[in-house]
Amino acid sequence: MPKVAFYTLGCKVNQAETEAMMELFREKNYNIVDFDEIADIYVINTCAVTNESERKSRQIIRRAIRNNPLAVIAVVGCYSQLAAEEIMKIQGVDVVIGTRDRNKIVELVEKALFDNERVVRVSNIMEVRSFEEIAFRGFRQKTRAFLKIQEGCNLFCSYCIIPYARGPIRSRKMESIIKEAQELAKDGFKEVVLTGIHLGLYGEDFKKDPNLLDVVKEISKIPVIERIRLSSIEIFEIDRDFIQEVSKLKNFCRHFHIPLQSGSNEILKKMNRRYTTEEFLNKIEMIQAYMPDVAITTDVITGFPGEKDENFKETLEFIKKVGFSKLHVFKFSAKKGTPAYEMKEQIPERIKEERSKILIELSHQLEKDFREKFKGKILRVLFEEETQESLYEGFTDNYIRVAAFSGENLHNKIYSVLLKENGDEYILGEVISR
Repeated sequence: MPKVAFYTLGCKVNQAETEAMMELFREKNYNIVDFDEIADIYVINTCAVTNESERKSRQIIRRAIRNNPLAVIAVVGCYSQLAAEEIMKIQGVDVVIGTRDRNKIVELVEKALFDNERVVRVSNIMEVRSFEEIAFRGFRQKTRAFLKIQEGCNLFCSYCIIPYARGPIRSRKMESIIKEAQELAKDGFKEVVLTGIHLGLYGEDFKKDPNLLDVVKEISKIPVIERIRLSSIEIFEIDRDFIQEVSKLKNFCRHFHIPLQSGSNEILKKMNRRYTTEEFLNKIEMIQAYMPDVAITTDVITGFPGEKDENFKETLEFIKKVGFSKLHVFKFSAKKGTPAYEMKEQIPERIKEERSKILIELSHQLEKDFREKFKGKILRVLFEEETQESLYEGFTDNYIRVAAFSGENLHNKIYSVLLKENGDEYILGEVISR
């Protein structure tokens, strides 16, 4: 059978979708090979969240064409959805599929492979109202599996192209989610990460329940799954009832990734983020009250149009006040088609770079400070991989990276570990017991 190779750019949702497309090809007995090998088909799952991600997508498309000029080149995903005509102008591209109809990818690729047809399948994503079921089996990353339960976004933040690429919110049916979670448990996964484009709005498109809490509770009943983690959730989607309930579940991780984007109310308003720093902090304090050892990680954008020095200082001070355990730092990238693209007072690249470096340094310090609080304590660690001889690394449920020496293979095992010595990237511990 023909060989097919995949390359994924962008988020964990994209990676989960790539795994699903791989499964469809496997079902038809295609051979999955490494992207750098000579293949008959190359599938590039693209990203369009920044200009750089679009540039990288084009770069990978051309790399696939160079690998084998006679191969079928299939380009799918967000960049395809937004710029199908532009992609089809790249000589050598045979198939373009947007963020819908990826469950038909084998059929569409075979039109190009066997019938020598060029295929473009990009629907009006804003009119789509149902979740697209593919052969999801979870994006498997070391010891955790990412389980996609939701698609689309209705927020329209002023800097973000994703609602235009992914369309309105659509939720996956509960029975489909639980079936996949059970399969992941059978495959030995102890941690499941629930993921989606706008996870907190799961169920909003249903006329009645279920909601995200219902999904978490149902998965928590599966015995093998010892950890349930959320990939990301917006602050205004968290209420007291949700926190009260999940805090009672033994297998719900004490970790929330909650995007902040800016610590300045003036900039948040320009971003159309729908909350103030005061509201954000109140919710964080509520979470911490129910989960005292919780880790709160976040996203921060620097260099948004009009971000003055005082706005940036406000962001730094607010980040310190909240006490995040880690920052994901992004330099603002003006995306054509978003309101922020047309905004005045665009920030020079040099200033963006300077502010980004400051935030990254702060993130390193926040990570180290958070680890230090647990020095001398015993926490449960899910070990992932052997990074040096007999040295295994893994994570606590509140997302602390831990390393420990062991003569036993610790991969995919959860042990109690005494945390001893804090380093720059992890805290060194001693395995105490299973």
